[in-house]
Amino acid sequence: MAISKKDIELLFEMGSMHNIQRGWRQHLGMDCFTVLEHSYRVIWIALILAKAEGVKDEEKIMKMALVHDLPETRVSDLSYVQKVYAKGDEEVACKEIFEGTVVEDFYKTFCKYEDRDSIEAKIVKDADNLDVDLELKEFEERGSQLPKKWQKFRQMIRDEKLYTNSAKELWDLLQTCDTADWHLSINKWVKIKTAGL
Repeated sequence: MAISKKDIELLFEMGSMHNIQRGWRQHLGMDCFTVLEHSYRVIWIALILAKAEGVKDEEKIMKMALVHDLPETRVSDLSYVQKVYAKGDEEVACKEIFEGTVVEDFYKTFCKYEDRDSIEAKIVKDADNLDVDLELKEFEERGSQLPKKWQKFRQMIRDEKLYTNSAKELWDLLQTCDTADWHLSINKWVKIKTAGL
C-alpha cells in the first residue's frame, strides 16, 4: 500500500493530541498532562508491567498503548463527571481515523484493547489507570490537596479495577515513593566528589 495524503493527515491529527487537555483538569484547577504526554508515559508503564508479568509481546503492548486514547482527537477526553452524562463513540472515531491509511490495521488493535480479552489489553488498561496515580503523586508534591481527597477512590481503583498483580504492586509502592528521589540521588553533589570545589 502506498503512502497517501490520509497518512499525513493522521500524523497531524496525532500531533493535535498535544493540544487536548485531560478532562479532569476542570476538577483539579491546575495544569496536568495533555493526552499526548499521558499516552507517552502509559507506553512505558505498560512495558514495565509487561516485563513484571512475564508478557513477551512488547510490540502488541506498545501498539495498544499508542492507540488507547487516540480517538480523543475527535471525542475529547471526558472527565469522570462528564462520563456520567456523555459518551463519545471512540470506536467509530478510531475506525475513521485509520481508514485509508497504511496503518489501517491499528483500528483492530484499538478494538482488541477495548475488549480487554488479552493480558496485553489488561496491562495497557492498568497502565492507563496507574498514570493517574503517578500524576496525583506529582500534584501532591506541588501542594495539591486533591490527592488526599481522592485516596479512597484511588484505593478502590487499585483493589477492584486493576487487572494484574504487578499493577497492584506498582500502586502500593507508589504510595511510599517520593517524586524527587530519582534526581536527588543522582545529582552532581552526590555523583561528582569534586563538585563545587
